[in-house]
Amino acid sequence: MKPIVTVTQNFPNGALEKLRAHTQVIYNDSGSSLSSADLVDRAGKSHALISYLTDKIDASVLDAGGSRLKIVANFGAGFNNIDVVHARKKNIWVSNTPGVLHETTADLTWAMILGIARRIVESDRYTRQGEFYGWRGDLFLGGDVYGKTLGVIGCGEIGKAVARRALGFNMRVLYHQRRHIPAAMEKKLNARLVPLNQLLKESDFVTLHVPLTRDTQYMIGEEQLAMMKPTAYLIHAARGKVVDDRALVAALKNNTIAGAALDVFEHEPELTAGMTQLDNLIILPHIGSATVATRDTMALLVVANVFDALAGKTPRSLVPGW
Repeated sequence: MKPIVTVTQNFPNGALEKLRAHTQVIYNDSGSSLSSADLVDRAGKSHALISYLTDKIDASVLDAGGSRLKIVANFGAGFNNIDVVHARKKNIWVSNTPGVLHETTADLTWAMILGIARRIVESDRYTRQGEFYGWRGDLFLGGDVYGKTLGVIGCGEIGKAVARRALGFNMRVLYHQRRHIPAAMEKKLNARLVPLNQLLKESDFVTLHVPLTRDTQYMIGEEQLAMMKPTAYLIHAARGKVVDDRALVAALKNNTIAGAALDVFEHEPELTAGMTQLDNLIILPHIGSATVATRDTMALLVVANVFDALAGKTPRSLVPGW
């Protein structure tokens, strides 16, 4: 009898067919997330669970898996939706998809940097609405990017990829995290480790690429936003609760900072009150890794992790701390 694998949401076809060739797949293609009760029910029937960041894999789901459930394979680099500590107690592997989406996410980060600085979304909407009647010297004046200072909070795979692209814009790069990156990499990226307060005060663009932990939750709030230049921009491609969105809305309304671009937000998918009224804010629906090639590669890595676990092998991309 083939092992049973639950896929909680839509999954790329190529990887899905590979999975179906070797397992019995319970597939949710409704386009909506499973309820907590459904997750518990599916976990109780499955040898492997392929989950999304929107799926809360808590103790009740993991306990339902009993001794049958071997792995929870998250379709994404993040894994804060899973109770990893409890999974480890239950000897259930937890995997994610690191190392395959950082370049794509860095591309999107730069799209947001350029988009908010040069007011691309505003300009597009203005033109579509038939309000453009000819060139004007004061039309949609934005901020320069070339030669400015980029502050990278979290210089991991994605952060380094973002910083590397800054070289083409002749930018000075500051970064903040607990430890230095290797000296050779610092030199290559023209990057310098600084305290968070210094990064916020000196950067023209502050871009976030940290995981969501106790230390990073709400690390950017009213106090931190007030440290930034009034001409500076905040770019958020990390996890929603890294930023206090109410404080951000207030800072944008009051012109404490010039603008912000978000690929994630605090109560995703719900927007914080006031967001949709702000012209100096770009809001995207969490599409950092959303290219066909990258999502296919991510899905194949998920399937490889599942096959590893079902074969009794250590999955190739276990989450940190398992």
